[in-house]
Amino acid sequence: MSDCIRETRSVCPVCLKNLPARLLREADGRILLEKSCPAHGPFSVPVWQGRMDFERWLLGAPPLAEGLALACPGDCGLCAEHESGSCCVLLEVTPRCDLRCRFCFARGGEEEAEPALDELKAAVRDIAARCGGPLLQLSGGEPTLRDDLPELVRCAKEAGCSCVQLNTNGLRLAREPDYARRLAEAGLDIVFLQFDGVREETFATLRGGPLLQQKLEAVRVCGRLRLGVTLVPTVVRGVNDGELGALVKLAAELSPAVRGVHFQPVSYFGRYPGRPGEEDRYTLDALLADLSEQAGIPAESFLPSRCDHPLCGFHASFLLQPDGSLRPLSSIRHSSPQRGSARDNRDYVARHWRRAPEEAPPPGMDRDEMDFDAFLYRLRHESLSLSAMAFQDAMNLNLERLHRCTLHVYDRGKIKPFCAKYLTPMEPER
Repeated sequence: MSDCIRETRSVCPVCLKNLPARLLREADGRILLEKSCPAHGPFSVPVWQGRMDFERWLLGAPPLAEGLALACPGDCGLCAEHESGSCCVLLEVTPRCDLRCRFCFARGGEEEAEPALDELKAAVRDIAARCGGPLLQLSGGEPTLRDDLPELVRCAKEAGCSCVQLNTNGLRLAREPDYARRLAEAGLDIVFLQFDGVREETFATLRGGPLLQQKLEAVRVCGRLRLGVTLVPTVVRGVNDGELGALVKLAAELSPAVRGVHFQPVSYFGRYPGRPGEEDRYTLDALLADLSEQAGIPAESFLPSRCDHPLCGFHASFLLQPDGSLRPLSSIRHSSPQRGSARDNRDYVARHWRRAPEEAPPPGMDRDEMDFDAFLYRLRHESLSLSAMAFQDAMNLNLERLHRCTLHVYDRGKIKPFCAKYLTPMEPER
């Protein structure tokens, strides 16, 4: 028997019509999102596998207020109903890509016109002015296919973007260190590096070829240039969900070049291989529980997002120990239900993912008995962040979550929540 624990709104996954929806708790602890379209029938999808306490994780986040989100998402820009400002704004700089991945939210490699540099510079200035100098993510397609990308990075810094992040497969960075140097000199802060696992088979399955060594070379190039690298695995059940602990171990070994791992459980929008079944769904709590078990990290070390909705992601910070283990710096037991601002989140990302300037350790630094100066040094140079973002697709879209989104996309003059911009209708069942 199912118990309704929350009323919300969603969309029909076929026609994207706005619909009332409910969160139902099953006897086994799973949470299902249920909705019904007059034209396409009922739909139910798991959004929580019951591997962690759902209410504790929500930290008291209120349900969607009655009367809100009745027309959402539509062709939205941020409206008066939206509850959060912009932490990170994504700008697509090219549709071109040198890969054709099975999963791609932007359908990289499609035949579309590429925006001119002047058009992109105008967009960057508009983003900086309207969003208060946010973290800017340059994305695509594959943005490094643009030879003029360093000029756009420089424009973003001059316009007042607090931090510039490159969303990349890393292949050109590995192949052309001088191109990476030009990006660094232009002011690039963070390389958000597509990095799905520790086996060539994983890359062959998800990206079409054995790319591991090229990815590792990209990390080495960025390390020499003091560009902070965040490894970004798309986690697909049955493909690389058994490599979470190994990815954490590799990230620790590649520190300080690698500053963190940002896990993204697969979502079904853009390009993906066929309609997913219930068994394909990899929920946030399942990811966290598997990560905890494989990496030997207490699950309570991870905190739910307080800037976005708690069901959107998690984060944790660790000090790297001499024996390779991770010392947690956070605990959900001490997590406040008070919401953070987009600026707080932006500062957190910059502090943990950007590489700190080179500096000598404090004299006589003892890693076992740290004074305050030693702790700050280690936080800047010997720490690792682990985080996740669980994007929503047309099946599991919960408008309660969308209303608190701080990851936005610039789309022809509009600022849109990420999961609204890339929302993709699914084929009806036959």
